[in-house]
Amino acid sequence: MTQLVPMYVHPAADPAAWQALVAAAPQLYGVVLNAADGPGIAPDPAFAAASRALREVGVRVLGYVDTAYGDREPAPVADDVSRHLDWYAVDGCFFDRVAPGRSDLRRTRRLVHSARARGASTVVLNPGVHPAASGYARLADLLVTFEGHWSTYLRSFDAPPWAGRHSPDRFCHLVYGVPPSLTRLAARTALRRGAAVHCAAPGAGPNPWNRPPGFSREEGR
Repeated sequence: MTQLVPMYVHPAADPAAWQALVAAAPQLYGVVLNAADGPGIAPDPAFAAASRALREVGVRVLGYVDTAYGDREPAPVADDVSRHLDWYAVDGCFFDRVAPGRSDLRRTRRLVHSARARGASTVVLNPGVHPAASGYARLADLLVTFEGHWSTYLRSFDAPPWAGRHSPDRFCHLVYGVPPSLTRLAARTALRRGAAVHCAAPGAGPNPWNRPPGFSREEGR
């Protein structure tokens, strides 16, 4: 079990949060870098330093790119990918708010191919639910099939039959509002539900991804 961590807080505002991720390197699938709902309008030296520190200890860094459920044109999405690569030397990209419909797959495929052509070695897709077509799982290196609060995660979860035909290593669950004492339970629940990658973050509210998650000894093995 490893964690993919969306870390949506400025390194200067909470340097300890970023240092905690460096310390937890063996337990991480990667860290999502989100300077300003994307790369921002200019390079930020603090994020560049944070990215470098993570990559020096072997942590994959992914640039946050919002696709707005298909409402953003392909050109600005591609520009965001290029800026992340140029400014922060990221390893790949985290496409957020991915449209999950069967008819949306073709557009998403073009975005992924464009990102890989620009140098993104890892592409994560986050529709936040199981998409309608299994092609999303084949297209991405990692597919986020749940994003939500811990109470929702415990109460309801349903996976389509096609999900069981893929390795758990291809799926991720992003869960926030997880009490620190339940970190191990969150990891076991994700694996039992077919996701070998997860995040068990304690934060809540409008930006639940502003605190590092809890880690257990079971992770990173």
